[in-house]
Amino acid sequence: MLETRFTRLVGCSVPIQLAPMGSVSSPALAVAVAEAGGVGTIPTLGVPIAQLEKMLSDMKSRTVGVLAANFLTNNIDRDAVETAAAHVRVVDFFWADPDPTLVNLAHETGALACWQVGSVIEARAAADAGCDVVVVQGMEAGGHIRGHSALLPLLSAALEAIDVPVLAAGGIGDGRALAAVLAAGADGARIGTRFIATAESGAHADYKHAVLDAQTGTTEITDVFAVCPLCATSPRARVLRTCITALAAFDGDTVGEASVAGQAVPLPKGSGLTPGESVTGCVSAMAMYASDAVAASAVIEPAAQVIEHLCSKAEHQLSRR
Repeated sequence: MLETRFTRLVGCSVPIQLAPMGSVSSPALAVAVAEAGGVGTIPTLGVPIAQLEKMLSDMKSRTVGVLAANFLTNNIDRDAVETAAAHVRVVDFFWADPDPTLVNLAHETGALACWQVGSVIEARAAADAGCDVVVVQGMEAGGHIRGHSALLPLLSAALEAIDVPVLAAGGIGDGRALAAVLAAGADGARIGTRFIATAESGAHADYKHAVLDAQTGTTEITDVFAVCPLCATSPRARVLRTCITALAAFDGDTVGEASVAGQAVPLPKGSGLTPGESVTGCVSAMAMYASDAVAASAVIEPAAQVIEHLCSKAEHQLSRR
């Protein structure tokens, strides 16, 4: 049984949090992860408050598991944080300096606060701000990368520096990797890439199959998908190398269209929007965020099955130690 300070604090049964991945982390995927014992995280960027409240209420009615809502950048609607905190166990923040007023807002509405960081300095700031959980993200991570350190050295330094539950993030896609970070002292793992090619994922079919086709060493950090709010401050994201090649070969200013709040929105070349299942156009030239954990994905399967594989393998590895 993989019980940790994190599982005891938030009330989940396995030390895994679904990473927020734009349209990939659909309500269905978050609910499936929560039902399987992990923490199911939903992104909130660009979601109006009324829609957010309806979405979270619906999700809460479909699971007794633990849910989280993620907020990005410095431009955060505090009313939206209050709305989310009233419906989820964990309010999650990333891509901004830790802000004690946001942490207090989550606490006052009854939720726990979690901040993902990319350095020990940020980890200390998050703990000092009152965060209940801190996620340390190594450079191995898929998607937007905050810091410049490899995961294990960063994890070790953060564990020395702060005394709240710490989750590890970056390239964790199988039970061996999960066991490794738990053995190194982490209280759990924040996992994204491994859930892209799942039945409940909101990723476009082409994105899922690109992940299945990829192997270790087929991702890289780039600044070519810089048309997005996060990249306005630091255009660094790890994606599949195939989409960098496809983007370079693409001739035109618009790679496709996405449906946003029921409206068709053109996607400019270099858009950082994750290709969800409703996008149209040249999906191969869109931002397919992924870490080298892609090598662990062999077939499209339910999220619950992914969690079962991760945990059973991790338990086996830890018992051998």
